[in-house]
Amino acid sequence: MELSTFAEILQFAIKREEEAARGYAGLRKMARDEGVKKLLLDLEEEEKNHKKILQGLTQGKMETSAAEDVQDLKISDYLVEEPLSPEVNFQELLIFAAKKEKKAAELYHDLAKISEIKEQKKLFEFLSKQEKTHKLRLELEYEKHILWED
Repeated sequence: MELSTFAEILQFAIKREEEAARGYAGLRKMARDEGVKKLLLDLEEEEKNHKKILQGLTQGKMETSAAEDVQDLKISDYLVEEPLSPEVNFQELLIFAAKKEKKAAELYHDLAKISEIKEQKKLFEFLSKQEKTHKLRLELEYEKHILWED
C-alpha cells in the first residue's frame, strides 16, 4: 500500500489497529489466567476504540489534539520480552503490549521524518503520539501493579 494521501495513511493505521485487536483476541482465547484474560479484553477493546477514533479523524480534529508531547516513562524499554504462551502472566503481557506500542510509535515517527508533505508529516506525528499514549498507559499499569509489588 502506498502511503501518499491522508486517506491511505488513515487506512494503513486502521488496519494496524484491527490487527492489534485480533491479536489480543487470539491471545485472550489462549490465556488461562482470568486477570490476564481481562487485561487482554481491555486491550482488544482499546484497539477497537482507536480504530473508531481514526475512522472519525479529520485533518481539523488532528490539528487540535497535537498540542503537547507524551511523557515516556521508558519502563518497558529495558525489560526483557518473553515469548507469549497460554501461561502468560500479567507482567509479561504488560511488557509485550508496551513494547508493541513502542514499535508502532517508532514506525510512525520514522514515517513522519521521511515525509515530505506537511499534512502527511502531521498525520504520522499524530499517530506516533497516539501510540506513545497507549505505551504510557501500559507502563503506568506496570508501575502500579508490578513495580510496587516487588
